Amino acid sequence: MTVKYKTVITKAGAIKLAAATVPNGKKVNFTAMAVGDGGGTLPVPDPNQTKLVKEVWRHALNKISQDKKNKNYVVAELLIPPETGGFWMRELGLYDDTGTLIAVGNIAESYKPALAEGSGRAQTVRMVIMVSDIESVELTIDTSTVMATQDYVDDKLAEHEQSRRHPDATLTAKGFTQLSSATDSESESVAATPKAVKAAYDLASGKYTAQDATTAQKGIVQLSSATDSTSESVAATSKAVKAAYDLAKGKYTAQDATTAQKGIVQLSSATDSASEALAATPKAVKAANDNASGRVPSGRKINGRALSADISITAQDIFNGQTVGIGNAEDLNAYTTPGLYYQPANAQAQTGKNYPEAMAGSLEVYKHAGITQVYRVYNNSRSYIRTLYSGTWSAWAKQYDAANKPTAGEVGALPVTGGTVTGNATVNGTLSVGNGRRFEISSQNSSTANGSLLLWGNADRPTVLEFKDTTGYHFYSQRNKDGSVSFSFNGVSSFAGGVTSSGEFVSRSANGFRIAYGSYGAFWRNDGGSLYLLVTNSGDSLGTFNSLRPFTVSLATGDVTMNKLALANYANFDARYYTKAQSDAGYMAKTGAYTKAESDARFQPKGNYTPTGTAYTKAESDGRFQLKGSYTPTGTAYTKAESDARFQKINSASKAANGWYKDANTGMIFQWGVVSSSVTGNVNITFPTAFPSACVNVQNTIIRKVNDGAQNNWTYVTSFTKTGASVGSDGHGVYWYAVGY
Repeated sequence: MTVKYKTVITKAGAIKLAAATVPNGKKVNFTAMAVGDGGGTLPVPDPNQTKLVKEVWRHALNKISQDKKNKNYVVAELLIPPETGGFWMRELGLYDDTGTLIAVGNIAESYKPALAEGSGRAQTVRMVIMVSDIESVELTIDTSTVMATQDYVDDKLAEHEQSRRHPDATLTAKGFTQLSSATDSESESVAATPKAVKAAYDLASGKYTAQDATTAQKGIVQLSSATDSTSESVAATSKAVKAAYDLAKGKYTAQDATTAQKGIVQLSSATDSASEALAATPKAVKAANDNASGRVPSGRKINGRALSADISITAQDIFNGQTVGIGNAEDLNAYTTPGLYYQPANAQAQTGKNYPEAMAGSLEVYKHAGITQVYRVYNNSRSYIRTLYSGTWSAWAKQYDAANKPTAGEVGALPVTGGTVTGNATVNGTLSVGNGRRFEISSQNSSTANGSLLLWGNADRPTVLEFKDTTGYHFYSQRNKDGSVSFSFNGVSSFAGGVTSSGEFVSRSANGFRIAYGSYGAFWRNDGGSLYLLVTNSGDSLGTFNSLRPFTVSLATGDVTMNKLALANYANFDARYYTKAQSDAGYMAKTGAYTKAESDARFQPKGNYTPTGTAYTKAESDGRFQLKGSYTPTGTAYTKAESDARFQKINSASKAANGWYKDANTGMIFQWGVVSSSVTGNVNITFPTAFPSACVNVQNTIIRKVNDGAQNNWTYVTSFTKTGASVGSDGHGVYWYAVGY
């Protein structure tokens, strides 16, 4: 069965109790308790609470003590006097001397009447919480605020009767004394036993020499049980006196009294007797007189009805006969007595003060911790409500219904005709704009990060429309200071169709304008000294270039080098070059050629060389340039040190039934959970996550089943480590809460 009523330690309370257990930690001083009505329903205690749902009364504690059986139980007691009341009690809150809510619980719903309502009682409310270390709690109370309960007085009397805390008897004051049978002691602080008295008496009796008693003097006298003696030298025994008394009683012939004659009568204190043979005592007469004084006079009426028989009170008796009219120029602030009132005239309302509308209507006044007024306009369903608390009236709040619907502005909404949203807005669905063809913004909720469309600008970049996710921008469109527009892509751009430009295509990479089709890739490369047409290896169309250099242009001289030239048409070359026959006829045989040794000594091997002075050496380049990559301009992003100093770390948590919460800045970890177990005794808990350094506090609350009178309050904590704890359970399981770091 689910536990309906329980008490939990708040997060703020757990932190304070945990802090109190460390060396030199400040003890938690419980000082006050509050009761609330839960806003009209039974609330469920929440460790995140910092106050009651709806507090109705708060007062200093009447008693704070340690439970006699369970040493780690703290019992806080609040006494609500008879004259305080007029509210429902559904929730309790325990506060320390700083006003922090340490524990919160719910209780069975109960109405606390005020004495002025015709019924009153002193109500005692107790809250029991369990702490791991009783030394962390200050068990003191302000005695100037304490009121004694009947139970308290009875307990103190019983305690006093069983105690030995009484003063010793002296010659001038009563008290406890020790008995002594000594007959030679001179002590004035002990009392003689009958044994000592007898010893003294026997001693005195053997030495007594006093004279006999007579009718003229005191002395020793002999006892006699005779009833017919005329001696004046002996004394009658109790036996002789009884015999004479019995004889006299047996001869008494006086008659009993009746309503017709005098005589002997027996007294009686009964107030419900019909006897005519007994006489009433003063006690019976007083009881009858008090009863008569409390009776309602026979001429008294209710709503014009005589009290000769039972009267059935109907709603008409209250709403018709007991409503009070509101006069001209009246101030509604003055109407604080609970009841029903009415304003019959618009003119009188217009001259009055503090009306929600200057219209005739009805006024309802209710009492609680303060005062509530409800005003209803006479000719429609409009109604208003306000409250008086701590001497201050709230503003009239209009009550809405089907006939009096609020405007968008009255409830802080955006009208359907349009408006401005100030702040962030979240749409769980698709945002659609347009009358015919619509522009939509939506999310399929399948990405690993959030995306956004951002409009911003600065002095150097007047307008930037940026599309980004949480790790950086994807691309942006930028309006430059000269009015032109630039696009920037943070990565590779793919186009399903062609790209047409009325301006230049600018690539700031050495490689550009790649054609990847089939098995090969071809692209232009500008290495700063030459322009190359390069190709890739087969099957690697997007890879790097191979060793072939089919076409090269020197950027310094404009010279063109082609690796191989195969012309299909020589028409433009025949006039400029000799044929083989012409060349053989015009030139000598190859006799003046370099030997291999001469050629190797004179020339370097063929290859791609950068002329001296036209390129940086590696050392010069490393000293002059940074590595390629994406960089954030100076001043537009925080450094790591600036970010660490400006922002706190992100906290994390598991919201499961057995979960945890970690404060990334302080390192504190709070864990909670429930153990369902039929074990009576110790049960083991394994924390959802181990504490890295230490567990400093564990709280344990048993799951109590309704009407299970045999269940014990085994909410003790046996031990705990960084990974778990051993706690007490009584057959239904426990709720637990742990704090560490």
